[in-house]
Amino acid sequence: MKYQKKQTAILLLEDGTIFHGKAAGALGTATGELCFNTGMTGYQEVFTDPSYSGQLMITTNAHIGNYGTNPNEIESDDMKITGLICKNFNKGFSRADANMELNDYFINQDKVVISDVDTRSLVKYIRDKGAMNAIISSETLDIEELKSKLSEVPSMEGLELSSSVSTKESYCVGDEDAGIRVAVLDLGVKRNILKCLTDRGCFLKVFPMHTSYEKMNDWNPNGFFLSNGPGDPSAMPGVIEQVKQITSDGKPVFGICLGHQAIALSEGISTYKMHNGHRGINHPVINLSTQKAEVTSQNHGFGVSKEDIEKNENVEVTHLNLNDDTIEGIKIKNKNCFSVQYHPESSPGPHDSRYLFDDFIDNIKNN
Repeated sequence: MKYQKKQTAILLLEDGTIFHGKAAGALGTATGELCFNTGMTGYQEVFTDPSYSGQLMITTNAHIGNYGTNPNEIESDDMKITGLICKNFNKGFSRADANMELNDYFINQDKVVISDVDTRSLVKYIRDKGAMNAIISSETLDIEELKSKLSEVPSMEGLELSSSVSTKESYCVGDEDAGIRVAVLDLGVKRNILKCLTDRGCFLKVFPMHTSYEKMNDWNPNGFFLSNGPGDPSAMPGVIEQVKQITSDGKPVFGICLGHQAIALSEGISTYKMHNGHRGINHPVINLSTQKAEVTSQNHGFGVSKEDIEKNENVEVTHLNLNDDTIEGIKIKNKNCFSVQYHPESSPGPHDSRYLFDDFIDNIKNN
């Protein structure tokens, strides 16, 4: 792919709706499920979050790229979004410690951008119609050709994606002499989640998603962490069986996002595809124990069933979303296990919820 200035680009939705714009980043074609993020900052962390694998990102903030990129602000080795849709895509940057402009970053990562799109109209459209697949292209404007390519893109519902972003080999993070050992099941973990644990005195071993409970337990951990990740949680039956064994171990377990959904599924709680999902850094959540509100960072397109939880005596709701009353946190009453749907590491986002890592460490120390 080669970059050319101000080349025309096109966005085609699966229902036939078309938006026109300009090319940026690498020239080419990209497909995925449309999603939108409402955060005004933190775009580099968002683009490299493994949970966004398989998705075309719409940024609702009008200006993207003004502060460039920094190698310390990544959540994984490379960009995980399939492509970007935005209004104003900045060339150059204004931050002293940035190392690259965003356009060069996209070119280096071979990722396609369509800018100059009426993103307000686009977001309003999919808020009404719901999440759907789409295709963006700056190399062809042939609608029939694009429709043909788009028809081959699988639905996110029923799609397993964690195996594409999980580590292929186990690795360790932190001080080996730390007093707490935590086994991390990597479903698409963010680097700042690992940092939040190592900052609290944990030595981590990160395991590939299909690692057996027995192999993880042979490392003799003090607790287990189940990470975030992409795709449909119900499409991972093998992982759900692993989680059943992990949560029955008696050692403390903490799950975030996809890890939260996997815990719910292991307890017989179903998951469902949301109309649009929650993605941004200002979602209000209430802690039902403290009655305190938290401003949270979120990124998920699936949720856990409130109806199923109400029928399950072993599952207690700990957190609720104040916008739509969806489940944001649970605790398993007969197990040493809790989880949240949102991202307490908050990279980007406010740090209201980082106490959850402290709660996990306390559970380990008191076990």
